[in-house]
Amino acid sequence: MQINPQEISALAQAETAVPRMDIYACIHKALRAFMTDTLVGLGRLDAEDDLELHQATARLLQLLDLCRSHLHHENTFVHPAIERHAPGSAAVVAQEHEGHEQAIAALATAAQQLLQCPHEQRGRVAHALYQQLALFVAHNFEHMHLEETVHNAVLWDHYSDTELAAIEGALVASIAQEEMLVILRWMLPSMTAYERLLMLRDMHRNAPPQAFEMALGVVRPHLSPTEWDKLARGLQLPL
Repeated sequence: MQINPQEISALAQAETAVPRMDIYACIHKALRAFMTDTLVGLGRLDAEDDLELHQATARLLQLLDLCRSHLHHENTFVHPAIERHAPGSAAVVAQEHEGHEQAIAALATAAQQLLQCPHEQRGRVAHALYQQLALFVAHNFEHMHLEETVHNAVLWDHYSDTELAAIEGALVASIAQEEMLVILRWMLPSMTAYERLLMLRDMHRNAPPQAFEMALGVVRPHLSPTEWDKLARGLQLPL
């Protein structure tokens, strides 16, 4: 782990610059939120409660499915774009992706074992699963930072924002509706008010009305009244 306070100081003192298109920013906010919520939920699990146990393991398995799919999306759309102009630049992250695939499979197996283990062993098995998930989350946080810094630097050197938006658009178009609803549930509440407004304004203009309404329905229960009022005013929705 490396903390770089100079990076924050430099940004705080830098002259205003137009931000670049960031393929990673919003989906990584979603993943961080989903990972931490699932980890905290598993840590506080009452393993004696059958309903809690099944809810916690279902949430974990849903997270793991999304993580696996996210790896596939990056491998399919982002890494080839990086390698096209800077061969070898995606090698470290690609190797880590292979390790994440193995970790995802192991955690999914452990979750099933928790559901099936004798009642008197649930607490110990749940705690062991919690510890392993914590390690997975910790590594993913470092991994995502590497992508947001090293990979973005390569992408920004070789692609315009319009080209990056096209790469992201192709990636998003490949995502099934069921998975997209899971992503939006964690992404939209985790964004800044401005980011949230821009994304939903774009959906309002370009997506089918049903898709826009579904997105609003997904996000509203997870926003504070103040956050919802800001969004509704920005979208000119009835308050």
